[in-house]
Amino acid sequence: MAEMLLREAEMPTAVLMAAGGAPRVLIAGGGTGGHVYPALAIAEAIQAQCPEAVIAFAGTRERLEWRAVPAAGYSIYPITAAALPRHLSLRALRLPGKLAQGFFESFRLIRAFDPDVVVGTGGYVSAPVLLAAWLLRRPIVIQEQNAFPGLTNRLLGRWAARIYIAFPEAQAYFPADRCVLSGNPVRRALRQVSRLEARRRFGLPEEAQVLLVVGGSLGSAVLNEALMQAVPTLLDEPRLYLLWQTGRTHYKAVQQQLLGLTKQVHHRIRLLPYIEDMAAAYAAADLALCRAGALTCSELMVTGTPAILVPATQVAADHQTRNAESMVRAGAARHLPETELSTRLVTEVWTLLADAARRASMAKAARRMARPEAAVQIATTVLELAMRRQKQVRGRHG
Repeated sequence: MAEMLLREAEMPTAVLMAAGGAPRVLIAGGGTGGHVYPALAIAEAIQAQCPEAVIAFAGTRERLEWRAVPAAGYSIYPITAAALPRHLSLRALRLPGKLAQGFFESFRLIRAFDPDVVVGTGGYVSAPVLLAAWLLRRPIVIQEQNAFPGLTNRLLGRWAARIYIAFPEAQAYFPADRCVLSGNPVRRALRQVSRLEARRRFGLPEEAQVLLVVGGSLGSAVLNEALMQAVPTLLDEPRLYLLWQTGRTHYKAVQQQLLGLTKQVHHRIRLLPYIEDMAAAYAAADLALCRAGALTCSELMVTGTPAILVPATQVAADHQTRNAESMVRAGAARHLPETELSTRLVTEVWTLLADAARRASMAKAARRMARPEAAVQIATTVLELAMRRQKQVRGRHG
């Protein structure tokens, strides 16, 4: 399918316009769900507004996008991408070659696919694609998920036609006249599942208190280990059930450790390597214990899920802490640092589950922060920019 689309993309622009001038959009972003799922939400919104739009993705073969994008029905093209190493090593010596290869592939893809607009949602793969797009004079749109923007977006933001941000704290890093506070794009399905139906899907009793544990799309060894230590005490509360996403790489180890629990405790744990149906997971939960990645925070806002946020510390510029602090200031979440996780986890969970009024207040505050129409807003701009470029091309061709 990808090869067929690339052959179509190699057709001259004038021929495509004669065939109807369908807008062509290339979206670059990947690595984790925090970059991939906002990109897919934008694509979904573009297609809802303009069904004839031709949308393709640029990504890396080894990461989440290579599975998630085709599953959503879109073509994806491989681009070589590399993380900036923290220490001098053999890997660091290979970096210039990988960067050059990624830029060459990006340049070639944009010439072949001929997009009217290129959208970047972050991750290492977005840097060469957006840079090549700018050099080839294609309008670029950036979507920044975090309160503290990543290096790629901060650098490329000066050339973007529009920068969409999710947290007001990010405004200081971009040109004010092109920066829009939109929130993070999230999937429409997140708001379409009832609590009763959600609990049925996971086999959870209607009267249970449910703690959802999610360590991001890849899982979190830190959260898994802390929860494993706390489970015997935590589940002393007989109404409490756990809906626990471990991450695919951690699942077997956690499953093995849980074998030692009593049957009475074990049957109240729903252990999953990955939760595909996050709409149902949020709807089923009374409280979430999770990382503070941008996508997670935005989904908590849209679904109004009270949360205890444990920011990952080994991330660029400690941006998850900035995300968590923004939600705490709004009254939508509690911040539990990794260093205090083992000592405070049980108390924090029990305290919030025992206080329905507090959780209702947190849910209300989260929804106030939510901007559920972010994807629609971004899609509208992308299509407007595409139309503007097509008019410019028509003008140049007489």
